[in-house]
Amino acid sequence: MNYQESLDWIHSKLKFGIKPGVERVKWLLNELGNPQDKVKGVHVVGTNGKGSTVNYLQNTFTAAGYEVGTFISPFIMDFRERISINGQMISKEDLTLMVNRVKPFVERLPIETPWEAATEFEIITVLMFLYFGEVHPVDIAFIEAGMGGLHDSTNVFTPLAVICTSIGLDHQAYLGKTHAAIASNKAGVMKAGVPLIYATDREDVAEVFEKRGQELVCPSYRLGRDFGYQDRGVYFDFFYQDKCIKGIRLEMPGQHQKANASLALMTMQSLETQYPALSKEIILSALSRSCWLGRTEFIRPNLMIDGAHNNESVQVLVDLLRTDYADKDVHILFAAIEGKPVTTMLDMLNQFASLTVTSFDFPKALQLEAYPNPYAKVSSWQDWLEMVSLDEQKLYLVTGSLYFISEIRQSLV
Repeated sequence: MNYQESLDWIHSKLKFGIKPGVERVKWLLNELGNPQDKVKGVHVVGTNGKGSTVNYLQNTFTAAGYEVGTFISPFIMDFRERISINGQMISKEDLTLMVNRVKPFVERLPIETPWEAATEFEIITVLMFLYFGEVHPVDIAFIEAGMGGLHDSTNVFTPLAVICTSIGLDHQAYLGKTHAAIASNKAGVMKAGVPLIYATDREDVAEVFEKRGQELVCPSYRLGRDFGYQDRGVYFDFFYQDKCIKGIRLEMPGQHQKANASLALMTMQSLETQYPALSKEIILSALSRSCWLGRTEFIRPNLMIDGAHNNESVQVLVDLLRTDYADKDVHILFAAIEGKPVTTMLDMLNQFASLTVTSFDFPKALQLEAYPNPYAKVSSWQDWLEMVSLDEQKLYLVTGSLYFISEIRQSLV
């Protein structure tokens, strides 16, 4: 198969949907010689903030001279973003090579085992471990879980550290109805003796992590208890025990980014023995240049895109708009996928100059007629973008599903 045929083959597995569990991935990896056992990685779980935290880590470790792999989802501009080294997505040639190697085992799976066919995400996970473990070995990999933790396809390796960025009420049909239940699922990636770095303002969530940590004899580091940051407006200071990194400035705005960066910084502290090239100077420089596609990203001077796709991320976005852009007339375009708490998300966004809903070209995109009636609707998001003016007093924001943000960004950049 050539590159396009390889990509089409991967996407053809979308029809198998979501199948929580690691048995299929473990079987495929075993047939390939268990490359995941060669990967030195950090496992990143959480409802929101995973991508930004991974980005901070990748930029800093790369700046320190390490070979750094990242595994993320979803992609924004190109499928190959999902598997990258030093911020550069996997080559078409390497992806094609690996697909041709993996395909025979994927086809054998439902024939030779009691399990169903592998899903798209499971195949991509296998490709990632094969790439980082054998085809292009890395010094460290930062691996995002797809959904949850315990039954996620990525939960097949022993990490150097585990990060949980946040716990919110998302994917409840798969992960549980309460914050504690979702935390328990995500805590399923914890391994004996492996440090956990996490953030939460909920004691029921903290209790889940601390209890699991005691069972596994894992050191745990909670933001605000064991480490933290001092906000100084544009800058902030990170502190842990007697260590302090002062004058940190981020490219991405918002208090949530300072929290995400602090999680990344604590992870660096926990790994400093294995990765001694990290220094304050490198950290300050790398964090100041780190940005993430589709997250509080300005495409034009007054046009921002942000993938706020659940209640928690919408609230973070609203807080940012009210603090950093209080002097602007904010006009919002929103689109979601099915199954999201659209009513509450729109309620939170409906406090600015205008709010318009739309739909987009994606199988699970929420259709226009399914949105609540009180909101202005536009059948074509292109029509809304044509109304964007250069008025400096106005801020135009496109938000909602990351799949929607991907479509918007590809059309504008």
